Amino acid sequence: MTEAHYRIAFLLIIVATMSVVLWHRRLAAASGERISRRDEGLWVAILLRLAGFGLWISAVLWLTKPSFVDWAAIGIPVWGRFTGVVLGIFSPVLMYWTLSSLGRNLTDTVIVRKSAELVTIGPYRWVRHPYYVTAALLMASATLLTSNLVIGVCSVMVLALLALRTPREEQRLLERFGEPYRQYRQRTGKFLPRFRSRFR
Repeated sequence: MTEAHYRIAFLLIIVATMSVVLWHRRLAAASGERISRRDEGLWVAILLRLAGFGLWISAVLWLTKPSFVDWAAIGIPVWGRFTGVVLGIFSPVLMYWTLSSLGRNLTDTVIVRKSAELVTIGPYRWVRHPYYVTAALLMASATLLTSNLVIGVCSVMVLALLALRTPREEQRLLERFGEPYRQYRQRTGKFLPRFRSRFR
């Protein structure tokens, strides 16, 4: 594959995945409920959005003005970049599965909507935060496919900050749903499925 092919693949993956995200955000926002971001914590909120902005800017530059970010190329081999393409193909599919299962509960912060229901279907049957897992898959795809250090560093920062705010998000869910959420948390993994031994 040439660099042009990688750019086309990256563009298609991003457009497909973000189309799914924006469609579901639009559906969730249709309730008109105002969502506060104060509970995230000031520094987490600021740093998360700065890292996300850096990720978007570096991705757009890699697509449109690659000479601006060539200095950050990290020389990932062809098989690694192709792996990024393959991972990226799964991103919109997993994102659709995750967000269609979550429905109108979707927010971009730790707040739980007033009309929220405890979701335990789809990927939520096994993990409590499949949205973050899918985001990690997409960012791993982007890093491998673009072979760019800035995109990789910004991706790691975004994921680290999401992981950092997850306990606060889970506390809000526990406050809202109580014992059912406590039981749900005991039988599921945060980011990876919790496999129980057959010999218990």
